[in-house]
Amino acid sequence: MKFSEYLQYDGVGLAELVKSKEVTPEELIKTALHAIEEINPKLNAVVSIQRENAKRDLEALPNGPFKGVPFLIKEMALHASGIPSRMGSKLADGFVLPHDTELMARFRKAGFVTIGTTATPEFAFNATTESVLYGPSRNPWNNERSSGGSSGGSGAAVAAGIVPLAHANDGGGSIRIPASCNGLIGLKPTRGRIPTGPDMGEVLCGLGIEFALTRTMRDTAALLDAVSGPDLGCYAWAERPTTPYLKELSTPPQRLRIAWTDKPLSGVPVNPECNKALYETVRLCEELGHEVVETTPYINNEQHMLATVRLWTSNLANMMDNVAQFLGKNPSEENLEATSWACYQHGKSMTAVELLQALDIMNMVSRTIGDFFKDYDVLLTPTTGQPPLLLGQLNANAPGVSAEQWTEQIFTYAPFTNVFNTTGQPAISLPLAWSHNGLPIGMQFAGRFGEEATLLKLARQIEEARPWKDHRPPMVKEFVESQG
Repeated sequence: MKFSEYLQYDGVGLAELVKSKEVTPEELIKTALHAIEEINPKLNAVVSIQRENAKRDLEALPNGPFKGVPFLIKEMALHASGIPSRMGSKLADGFVLPHDTELMARFRKAGFVTIGTTATPEFAFNATTESVLYGPSRNPWNNERSSGGSSGGSGAAVAAGIVPLAHANDGGGSIRIPASCNGLIGLKPTRGRIPTGPDMGEVLCGLGIEFALTRTMRDTAALLDAVSGPDLGCYAWAERPTTPYLKELSTPPQRLRIAWTDKPLSGVPVNPECNKALYETVRLCEELGHEVVETTPYINNEQHMLATVRLWTSNLANMMDNVAQFLGKNPSEENLEATSWACYQHGKSMTAVELLQALDIMNMVSRTIGDFFKDYDVLLTPTTGQPPLLLGQLNANAPGVSAEQWTEQIFTYAPFTNVFNTTGQPAISLPLAWSHNGLPIGMQFAGRFGEEATLLKLARQIEEARPWKDHRPPMVKEFVESQG
C-alpha cells in the first residue's frame, strides 16, 4: 500500500479495508514501518521499533474495530509485555515488565498491531518532549519547534502520518498539549473512564488519565468504546454510558450553553494568536447555534499550584524509587535530569500531612469548578498559552531550578489544562487554527464530569463545519511527492 493511499484513511477506515480484504494487515505494517524509516530520523518521535511484537500481534489478530491497524505506545505508565518503558530517563533505562497492563490488553483486543514506542520527557513532567536520554522530539510542522509534552513522541508520529492514532496519557495536559502542538485531536477522558490496572490505582492521585492522540472524531469515539470501562479491583470508575460513543456522533448536540475565557486562572499572559483563534472559535460556536457566554470560574491559584507541586513531586519520588529498586539502581544527579532531581528531593521531604493537605485543596478546587458547570455545558479556552515553543525553551536539565519553579514554568506555557486533571472532567483539544507561520493552535473544550458524549457531539459538529483531516505538515506532503 502506498503511503499516499495509507494517509487517506483513519484507523477505523484502515480496519474496514482489512475486514473487506482490500488490504492485508501485513501491508499496513510494512507501510508504517517504511514511514518510520523515512520520516522518523527528522522527528525522533519513535524510540524503538517492535518488529517481533508486531509479528506476535499479527499471528493472533482479533476481529476488533481497529483490526490490523499499526499502533505506537508511549513509554510511560502503560506497558506491554517485553517492550521497554524507559520513561525518558537514564534511571529507567532497561525497565521492561513481563506483562501487559489492562489498557494494553484492550488495545490488543481492539485489533491494534504495536510496531514501536514513542518518546516522552523524563518521567513525563514537561510540556515538551526533550529528554537527555532521547534528545528532542521535533514538530512535523516545523522541526525547530517542540512537539509538546509529555506525549510529544506520539503526537509527532500521528501528525506525520506514521500511524493514524497512538497511545498517550495526561497528568496535567499531556494529551491536549501535544494535540495542540501537532494539529491533532486530544481527548482526556473523565477520571475513572480508562483502566489503569493492575499495577496502579489512581495515577498521580487521580490526576493521570490514559488514552490516545487521533486525527478524526470517528477514531476518538470508536477507541473510547473499545477501551473504556472498569477493570478488576479498580479503585473507582466513571458510570458506563447508555449509548456507544461512536453512535453518539450521528446525532448533533442540542443547543449548548458554552462559557469561554481568554484569561487563565493563573493570570499569565496569552499569546495574541492563541486569543485570535479563540475568538474565531467563539464565533463558530455561535454560528452553529450555541449560546456563548464570556465568563470564567475562580479558584485560589496559589493554593492550587501548591497542591499540584506536592502531588506531582510525591508521586514522582515514589515512581523513581520503585523503578530504581526494580533495576537495582539509586536515584541520583547522575541518572536524573536537574529538575527531576529537584522534584525527587522535594517529594522525599514531604510529610503525609502535607500530601493530605494537597488532596484537600484538590477537593475544594473540584467543588468550585463543579459548581461553575451547573450553569454551563462546556468551557472553551485555548489549549496552550503560546503556539509551539522553540526547542530548548523548557529545559528540564537547567541547573538551579526548584520543583516549584519548574512546575510554574510548565503551567505558564499551558495554563488552561491542569485544572481539569484536578477535577477529573473530560476535556478535548481540537485543531482549529494555525499561526501566521504555519504552527498549529488547539482549542480546549471541557465538559461536565462523565459527559464525554457532549464533547464528542460538539467536536463532531465542529469537525464537519471546519474539517482538518487533510491539513498535513509540509514534510508529509514532501514525502508523498518523493514516493511518486
